[in-house]
Amino acid sequence: MTSDEQPASQRQRIDPYVGQYAERAVGMVASEIRALFAVAARPEIVSLAGGSPYVSALPLDSVGQMIGKLIAGHGATALQYCTAQGDAGLRERICDVMALEEIRAHPDEIVVTVGSQQALDLLTRIFIDPGDVILAEAPSYVGALGAFASYQARVVHVAMDDDGLIPEALTEAIARTTAAGRRAKFLYTVPNFHNPAGVTLAAARRPRILDICQRAGLLVVEDNPYGLLGFDGDPMRAMRADDGDGVVYLGTFSKTFAAGVRVGWAVAPAAIRDKLILAAESAVLCHSSFAQLTVREYLNTQPWLEQVKDFRELYRERRDATLSALDTMMPPGCHWTRPAGGFYVWLGLPDGVHAKAMLPRAISSRVAYVPGTGFYADGSGGQYARLCYSLPGPDRIREGIRRLASVIETEIELRDDFGPAPGNR
Repeated sequence: MTSDEQPASQRQRIDPYVGQYAERAVGMVASEIRALFAVAARPEIVSLAGGSPYVSALPLDSVGQMIGKLIAGHGATALQYCTAQGDAGLRERICDVMALEEIRAHPDEIVVTVGSQQALDLLTRIFIDPGDVILAEAPSYVGALGAFASYQARVVHVAMDDDGLIPEALTEAIARTTAAGRRAKFLYTVPNFHNPAGVTLAAARRPRILDICQRAGLLVVEDNPYGLLGFDGDPMRAMRADDGDGVVYLGTFSKTFAAGVRVGWAVAPAAIRDKLILAAESAVLCHSSFAQLTVREYLNTQPWLEQVKDFRELYRERRDATLSALDTMMPPGCHWTRPAGGFYVWLGLPDGVHAKAMLPRAISSRVAYVPGTGFYADGSGGQYARLCYSLPGPDRIREGIRRLASVIETEIELRDDFGPAPGNR
């Protein structure tokens, strides 16, 4: 029985403020990933769940010395308030980072945020009234779906394939939304090394997607946490590079430096930028000066491009270990994506096997993953699981996939004996 199905008197005993919350707070629930954190952190569990970067690969001694010098030399600034738009020096360096993806931007176009997650929240806040439509890939990043749900948006999913978002499916979703008397406020997309699907939007599709959105007057929100972490060749040209007026670009240092500093940014047309600054001021007054100056000093004084290359090689090795183990160990009926970068493989399960129903058995077998249900606004996706290879070493990955394959084989036997799990009927 869920909390919504419990009698009102019982819910009142559990939470005396039931009935006083705003409507938008009633549906707030823990994400599939956060609910797994406590279990997946147990040392005996091989966690292929949370998408944590391998920060131990950083030169931590050098970073520690850098932070000590920052406080000794600029502590009065680093420990003080700053503007809601963010440190000007950091915004200049962010322009250098985005130039790797062929984005030409001015520091004034940038708003620094608490990771790109806050940028998602602020964008949803300034665009969405309850019931407004957001178009998003199927599947889609669980953190984005949580932000959208908190502002009572209606998410219309758009199909993907191995080449990313399908232009014809986008056209159809826009037409279907219009026919229902609604207008989508924006398209949310993760074009590079998608979370959770691991696929990348093909270069030939990008101008088509932009053209469809331009014709429909539809803003594009390009969320790009993994763009510099490709395993083959140079970073892809950002969509923002081809449409500065119709694309809001979101970036973060969580994957290329350290998630714990919680520094991200948004690049937006001037009118949207101004709204984002006002929304940030009302939410947090200003962001952490210390975190921003830490990132600025890292970019100014450390060989960060070489560190990105190190991360790419490290994650490539772990991606290869993951794919090799899947190829060798997974039972018939499974299929999976083959990411060219980023952190994730999207695993399709055999017919009748449900990822969420299988998870307790997996935890008992000391392996964790994220069920696909967390990546769909309607809770579908039970036939999929997200596997993250960024944190465990190759040997640990292989052991985790061995355990997972054994669990899936058991589920197949149970399916054959008793029929499919209820979620797959």
